[in-house]
Amino acid sequence: MQNSIGLGDFLRSRRAQLRPADVGLGEYGRRRVPGLRREELAQLAGVSPAYYTRLEQGQSRNASDVVLDALARALRLDDHERAHLHALARPTPPVRRRARPERLRPGLVQLVSTLNVPALVIGRRMDVLAWNRAGQALFDSTFAAGPGALPNLARITFLDPPVRDLFVDWPRQARETVACLRFLAGRHGDDPELTELIGELSLRSDEFAALWSRHRVQSCAHATLDLRHSQVGVMTVDEESLDLPDDPGQRLLLYTAAPGSPSEAALQLLAAAV
Repeated sequence: MQNSIGLGDFLRSRRAQLRPADVGLGEYGRRRVPGLRREELAQLAGVSPAYYTRLEQGQSRNASDVVLDALARALRLDDHERAHLHALARPTPPVRRRARPERLRPGLVQLVSTLNVPALVIGRRMDVLAWNRAGQALFDSTFAAGPGALPNLARITFLDPPVRDLFVDWPRQARETVACLRFLAGRHGDDPELTELIGELSLRSDEFAALWSRHRVQSCAHATLDLRHSQVGVMTVDEESLDLPDDPGQRLLLYTAAPGSPSEAALQLLAAAV
């Protein structure tokens, strides 16, 4: 039922963000709820108010793709949010034991170590499973959890003070991290350790809890990072995320900079120092 409850929260949050005028409806009388009423959204999506209410309350777990797409159109969801809606609507079986630790294939570890650009392998909970020396140097290694330990990107973004200085625009990084984590949670809602991570961050960081409650969703495909590096100064790097088909949930992150730019020179200087 975890995903069904998440579905209701997501629908309510998106419904609250739309005003009747946004979707061509008139406003009559005083409104007791922000955004659209359930009846109004049901009308826009072409479903009965009773059915939509059951869906939002987690009592209907078999919504068709046609219904979900109609709701996505009515709520004006983008492609990432539409995919998230479909993922939340697919219930997952309860887990009776902890998931197995994520493991790296030896060939993947070898590949990462031989790359001449910063590279990381990230798991389904945003754990860093492996990084090369350039990747560790790029992130200053200030947030390493200890000798031989690797960090969790979501945890260190909110709980490790040095990271706030590393990112020039930390609030933006925080928003994108939470949106990506919610995207992952929609696909791995049966992972108890992912649930524990979200609970931990919600308890220990008011900023995380506030961002999580907004239900913003963003895929983890690519990003542009502005970093304030302690060794080479401010630089802008492009992060590309590649899914690993043979290792579900794992992604390879690669970092580059625009050719001929000061940021590329900074990356090269950083790589030469490791």
